[in-house]
Amino acid sequence: MAIAAATCCFTALTSTIKFRCYASSQRHLATTSHRSITAITASEHSKRRGSSSSSTDKANSKNKETASQKKKYRNGNGGSSESEKAQSTAYRSFGLQRKDKKEFQFDSNEHQIESGNLQDMAFLNAVVKVYCTHTAPDYSLPWQKQRQYTSTGSAFMIGDGKLLTNAHCVEHYTQVKVKRRGDDTKYVAKVLARGVDCDIALLSVKDKAFWEGAEPLQLGRLPRLQDAVTVVGYPLGGDTISVTKGVVSRIEVTSYAHGSSDLLGIQIDAAINPGNSGGPAFNEQGECIGVAFQVYRSEEAENIGYVIPTTVVSHFLDDYERNGKYTGFPCLGVLLQKLENPALRTCLKVESNEGVLVRRIEPTSDANNVLKEGDVIVSFDDVNVGCEGTVPFRSNERIAFRYLISQKFAGDVAELGIIRAGSLMKVKVVLNPRAHLVPYHIDGGQPSYLIIAGLVFTPLSEPLIDEECEETIGLKLLAKARYSLARFKGEQMVILSQVLANEVNIGYEDMSNQQAMKFNGVRIKNIHHLAYLVDSCQDKYLIFEFEDNYLAVLEREPATAASSCILRDYGIPSERSPCLLEPYVDSQGNNQVTELDSLGDSPASNMEIVNDGILWA
Repeated sequence: MAIAAATCCFTALTSTIKFRCYASSQRHLATTSHRSITAITASEHSKRRGSSSSSTDKANSKNKETASQKKKYRNGNGGSSESEKAQSTAYRSFGLQRKDKKEFQFDSNEHQIESGNLQDMAFLNAVVKVYCTHTAPDYSLPWQKQRQYTSTGSAFMIGDGKLLTNAHCVEHYTQVKVKRRGDDTKYVAKVLARGVDCDIALLSVKDKAFWEGAEPLQLGRLPRLQDAVTVVGYPLGGDTISVTKGVVSRIEVTSYAHGSSDLLGIQIDAAINPGNSGGPAFNEQGECIGVAFQVYRSEEAENIGYVIPTTVVSHFLDDYERNGKYTGFPCLGVLLQKLENPALRTCLKVESNEGVLVRRIEPTSDANNVLKEGDVIVSFDDVNVGCEGTVPFRSNERIAFRYLISQKFAGDVAELGIIRAGSLMKVKVVLNPRAHLVPYHIDGGQPSYLIIAGLVFTPLSEPLIDEECEETIGLKLLAKARYSLARFKGEQMVILSQVLANEVNIGYEDMSNQQAMKFNGVRIKNIHHLAYLVDSCQDKYLIFEFEDNYLAVLEREPATAASSCILRDYGIPSERSPCLLEPYVDSQGNNQVTELDSLGDSPASNMEIVNDGILWA
């Protein structure tokens, strides 16, 4: 399979920081002094975020270029990464480019608008430049942060003292500032909400001076194929506003690199470069049709950029208004299979050429209480579902079934038409966001940890896998992270990250990245549960059982006595993260945790559609 690395264009100006977000997909952000961001998905094709930097602005250039001059501006944004050299298809990642002429080359079929016709239009003044200082966690040393770095991106005014930008532009932010076009004053902005799955963030600026004479943008309709589109922002190449033009190439459910999610996206051929992230895209009437956020780079493809459509933006804003915070896009929580084969449909007693087969149901979803494996979903809210998992979309178009699910909000009820053992029936399912066993992003920004006699425990997460590298994680643990499902809300895969050497833990110093299965015979549910078990233990020994029945045994009293010395020697402020100081509440009650399902029966937890006809809803 081809590996896809999606391109997020956001400019980092300082420090070297690496962190990776996976889904069963694997995606990673590599942040360097000239920031580079790469995303890789599970089906091994993902899309990249269009982030921050600054791009060439050919303002007021009314002179026509000759053909030879146009050839001079060939797209030279960064060479291939190692994965791209090994694979023919990749979503190219890039950050701040060197200011050589070679680095500012554009493809001959990329069109840059002559801004003489647009520079006086009011809607351009609503686009602002975003300056963000980021401080990412150190997932391998979870009690500390990495060195800060800075980036730039774009945003635009939507009224009521608020701005819209991309979530990845303000990820792990410590300070956010914005600057208007033609102004040299930077104003401090507050991040009100971040939608990781839809890659949208909502900002506010309290200073009234920032809003003087401002005309917020109005969200327009969903465009049609071949509609003209204009992308405005502050990409690499200069400090002033930049305008590029193209057309709408495609509208379909697409992979969002930042959130490892699949939502409606607009594909365009206008140039999107580092720094365009968060900037608006306009139609010919000057209406905002979406937010630029990622670009596809490959040796076999050119000029493929992506815009978050206004339908997704409106969903994000409505969610925030309804709940006072962002709750996320819901999912159905079922693994589906296409029913293209006539014999398969006949075997399942499906008479018409429609429906998708339920292969697996997530234990944490409401669908687990309603649907059964072997059911065939033939309709969603009275909209017929085709045998390829698609539904009608506008005139003469079809779109992935999960588009209908994305139109719902967390807690909404959907009516499904299903065929079970040949009988047609209607059932209702409550839709909620997915509970990921291995999260792509850490809520609150800082991972939790627990240190017991030098043994460092932390939940497994995709950024930790990225930071540690797959080779050090081990194939078995990596496979479980990719293919296992959460059996209950709050479940985590707790791993022994490393051992801080001390006399009390002699013989265990080389242990690292092993899953902790049980403590004193009790199966571990999550990191908070482990902390509770250790605190309440009165036994002489602390017995930790890892994968493949590997044991680590410590005497409780010497282990407790050694903790303060170990923390002092390694300069660690506390033996546990602040979140573990709260009282432990068992979300499962007295329910027993069953053993992990076999890997062969567990689907990739973020797989949407792959070559064998399987899709997640």
